[in-house]
Amino acid sequence: MRTILRKIINGKDYFILSEASNGFEAVEQYVFFRPDVVIMDITMPNMNGIEALKSILENDSKANVIMCSALGQEYLINEALELGAKGFIVKPNFDDIFDTLQSIVPSR
Repeated sequence: MRTILRKIINGKDYFILSEASNGFEAVEQYVFFRPDVVIMDITMPNMNGIEALKSILENDSKANVIMCSALGQEYLINEALELGAKGFIVKPNFDDIFDTLQSIVPSR
């Protein structure tokens, strides 16, 4: 999914600053890079996206995190939004990714 997102996003007014293969890396990289927005899968090894979201928001309550999920995980999406995620996108087609990004972090 990261490869697909990179191909979709890079060069379209946004760029990928960093990638993480699990929730622990996502939190570490957020703290190090402080990106404008994070697109994070709910399902990840070692620390799932919900736990990583909590950790990122504990570190920075204004973090812009967009959760990524497959259909059928509505309860997890709702939990993420209640915790403070700014939006969500449904994988694997990512049809609304630029609308979601634009609503959270306008292109420059």
